[in-house]
Amino acid sequence: MATFAYFALNGFLMGMWIVHIPGIEHRAGISHAVLGWLLLLLGAGAFVGMQVVGPLTDRFGARTVVPLSAALCSLTLFLPGLAAHTWTLGAALLLLGLGNGCLDVSMNAHAVQVERGYRRPVMSAFHATFSIGGVLASLVGARTLALNWSPAATLGAATLLGLAIAALAAPALLPSTGSPDPGAPDAAAASPRARRTTPRHIWILAGLALMIMLCEGVANDWSALHLRTVLDAPAATAALAYGAFATTMTLGRFLADRAADRLGPVLILRYGAATAAVGLTAAALSPWTPLALAGWAVFGAGLSGCVPQLFSAAGHLDPDNAGANVSRVAGLGYLGMLAGPAAIGPLTHLIPLNLTLFLPVAFCVVATISAGALHPQPPSPAPRETEPAA
Repeated sequence: MATFAYFALNGFLMGMWIVHIPGIEHRAGISHAVLGWLLLLLGAGAFVGMQVVGPLTDRFGARTVVPLSAALCSLTLFLPGLAAHTWTLGAALLLLGLGNGCLDVSMNAHAVQVERGYRRPVMSAFHATFSIGGVLASLVGARTLALNWSPAATLGAATLLGLAIAALAAPALLPSTGSPDPGAPDAAAASPRARRTTPRHIWILAGLALMIMLCEGVANDWSALHLRTVLDAPAATAALAYGAFATTMTLGRFLADRAADRLGPVLILRYGAATAAVGLTAAALSPWTPLALAGWAVFGAGLSGCVPQLFSAAGHLDPDNAGANVSRVAGLGYLGMLAGPAAIGPLTHLIPLNLTLFLPVAFCVVATISAGALHPQPPSPAPRETEPAA
């Protein structure tokens, strides 16, 4: 339950930022173009936070790092509401991204630990709770905006709520499973190369995460525009494209754990990515709005269980380095989510928007073919020491 609380909190905090983007943009007096550049700082901060906090989680334990990361993410949420200039908003977004990245990786590392003790898949449900946190943020934000609360006031209240949840849920987190004996030799010191080198299998999982999360990013930013510009749907109808995708994504994640328990993670990724490819192909080629909406819904359902399986596999590969491994997969996946929407834009100057959607379709096909990477990997044998020659 504590892990669910942190996932919901992360979704809520980031959702509160998203809801207040227009008001924050107006206060800072910047254009949409400048905001687009500043959002890169949010992504850069998140990537740095992910890489830094992974090893820290392995060293000090998620029970220590997760609450501190949640507190950092909560405190930095308040800063964009105070920004009145371009440079102050940029600094605020960099820090908010840092806090978000730290919380993202540390709570996923703890989720792997919970799943290991739970003895059946539960990672997808955690990710679904993140989505629910975002929905709650949209409802709360809509209400406070209707009451004419300023972004600073609303985000300040969200900060206090986040700090309270971070403190209250902390005692229920699991202690570190690999607490070394202080008198025992440090494994990293005994084998520094093993500690520094990321297993090749982790980079394969990270590459798959990049492709799958790139597909999610395309849906987030281009689904509504696809219906609006290609099919000439009314603005209200076009907005339903992302709604259909997000709804089936959330529902699918609540169902994916039971499916993974029965079928295994390999089939979840293989059939999920294949289903997503079929759904997006139907949306891209459809001349009718209802079929396009159905295609986006199938796309969300197919993708729903894929990323949680990749995070879970990375964490279970080496329990002693779960945080570092999850940080690699999450970090590269996050870059994919940022790069996907950015890649589609330039392509639209060369080919129609609906045809650019075959880029994520191709990535779904690659993920389908490469799903075997989720098979459990045997631990690497320790190098044998040879006796010195006499």
